[in-house]
Amino acid sequence: MLVTRFDPFRELNDLRHGINHLNTALSKLDKAKKDERFDFVPSANTREADDAYFVEIDLPGIAKEEIAIDVDDKVLRVSGERKVRTGHKADDYYKVESRYGRFERRFALPEDVEHDAIEAASQEGVLVVKIPKARQLERAPKKIEIK
Repeated sequence: MLVTRFDPFRELNDLRHGINHLNTALSKLDKAKKDERFDFVPSANTREADDAYFVEIDLPGIAKEEIAIDVDDKVLRVSGERKVRTGHKADDYYKVESRYGRFERRFALPEDVEHDAIEAASQEGVLVVKIPKARQLERAPKKIEIK
């Protein structure tokens, strides 16, 4: 039998090394999240009907030309940019709560969607993406035009 000398600080040192390792991992994760952050995140609602899925995104004040919708494999990606209104000076405002800049939202699509028949329309500041259900499965990337 091997006899070892008792060291009361060994367990504390092991704990300290573990905490340092955890802090390093968390800081790497935090840095990765900072790189992916966008200026604002628009609100979204999703719902399902008998023949289609719907994604409704609140995008007031954003022209349809500033919005991009892509489908790749099983992910619907809506991205764009809300630009600051021109014609007003910053000194004219007392308070600004509106968020401006780039945004992106991603939605996982179920297996039973028809990629070629996805439609999008924008009305009164709400973008509605209709994703029809299908029996055949397709996974080719597709760009969707907003009507």
